[in-house]
Amino acid sequence: MELIDTSIVNVALSYMSGNLGATLEDTSWVITSYAIANVIIIPMTSFLTTNLGRRKYYIGSIILFTVCSFMCGNSANIWELVGFRFLQGLGGGALLSVSAAVVYELFPKEKQATASALFGIGIFIGPTIGPTLGGYITEYFSWPWIFYINIPIGIAAAILCYFILTEPKLKHKPATIDWIGIILLSIGVGALQTVLERGQTDDWFAAGYILFLTILAIFSLGGFVFWELHTPHPVVNLRVLKSKSLSIAAILTFITGIGMYTSIYLTPVVAQRLLGFTPTQTGLLLLPGSILAVLALILSGKLLQRGVSPALIILMGFLCFIYFNYSMSAINFETSASAITLKLIFRALGMALLTVPLGTLAISSLEPKDMPQGTALNNMMRQLGGSFGISIINTYLARRTAAHRVDLISHINPYNTNAVERIDTYTRMFQQKGINFFDAQQKAMFLIEKTIIKQSSMLSYLDSYLLIGLFFGASLPLLLLVARRDKKRKIIIPSSDH
Repeated sequence: MELIDTSIVNVALSYMSGNLGATLEDTSWVITSYAIANVIIIPMTSFLTTNLGRRKYYIGSIILFTVCSFMCGNSANIWELVGFRFLQGLGGGALLSVSAAVVYELFPKEKQATASALFGIGIFIGPTIGPTLGGYITEYFSWPWIFYINIPIGIAAAILCYFILTEPKLKHKPATIDWIGIILLSIGVGALQTVLERGQTDDWFAAGYILFLTILAIFSLGGFVFWELHTPHPVVNLRVLKSKSLSIAAILTFITGIGMYTSIYLTPVVAQRLLGFTPTQTGLLLLPGSILAVLALILSGKLLQRGVSPALIILMGFLCFIYFNYSMSAINFETSASAITLKLIFRALGMALLTVPLGTLAISSLEPKDMPQGTALNNMMRQLGGSFGISIINTYLARRTAAHRVDLISHINPYNTNAVERIDTYTRMFQQKGINFFDAQQKAMFLIEKTIIKQSSMLSYLDSYLLIGLFFGASLPLLLLVARRDKKRKIIIPSSDH
């Protein structure tokens, strides 16, 4: 339920923006706000579970997620929807991390591997089938129902957990709650994300509030790092980042998050707004890849168990992502649904090949007591990469669209015979409908302008895919460090988290 909601809204963005009277840029906050909330709450999960009790925290998170799902569907404007989506993300962020711990604890040791594999498939399938489900619901019902479907599931889950879920044996409880760390992290991430999201729209530092939030983000995040390294009971134990394996995995996971979330953000918009696909057709584009990726997910786990280097599997995953983005940067208005589906298979395979090895690499050199914090930090980097990636891509899209528009307009002049012939053709077409020459010429220029807007938008999206591919390509040298560390230690797959 939680992971489906990370991507179910993607194919409904165009409908939301039209229905709520918002721009696509503003509507993207529906995705970003959820990711920000996840980024803030995921690294705190271990701390909050210890202080509040796992059972209370888990059931409370389900209730918060469910109530906010209802409120999202009833939102009257885009910012109300964004606010409730943020609260929904706070509830949802706990569900993944705590669920993994529950699976690991409740299953006997001989069945933990099977349970973890099934759980890992669920982790992968959730965000993959989200667009398919969201597309069907949006086309045949209405976009609020992508949130309403959570309500009966959430109620049932809360009731079942109340009667079935047990509280683990209490561990050492910190004497105080790290409120300073929580506040600094929340302010820092929120301010930085707002700068990235709104900077392009409001001309960056020309806007006073952007400058203020930039300074606030620098001081808040800097203060957060300093505080967490010096307080005895940190809400996020940053000391585990001394592990080089975790640090490398965190960077690679950040890049993976950029690729995973931006591709699932860009592709539905391109399919619907530029290629004319319906929401259902858009959702179905990802389905074949998700089916094949389940097999790749299981295969990557088997390969690791047999001693295959994580660096090799991660390399294969990165190459799949690079090929996907490179091939998507070459599409045009005539590209078929089947061609895009084939390209999306490589994206899905890339995700599947990266999920298990990166999680394994992240905790490979940690002590057992530090593994939960290492896993949380690695998961946080994935979400952080996604939220940063979408913000960066929105800014890049706006700049490239403007640049391509200027370039295309420069070709509309009396010396370009193709442009002159096209304008004359449109003008005669309107004159044949009884429109006078002056008005016909104005309408012809309007059609030319619409064509330029559409083409400049397409070119900017193609540039964005290429930029994402370059991020992956630039990260490849880090795999050399992973390969060197593989020679020094044997990495095993943890059964508690994939």
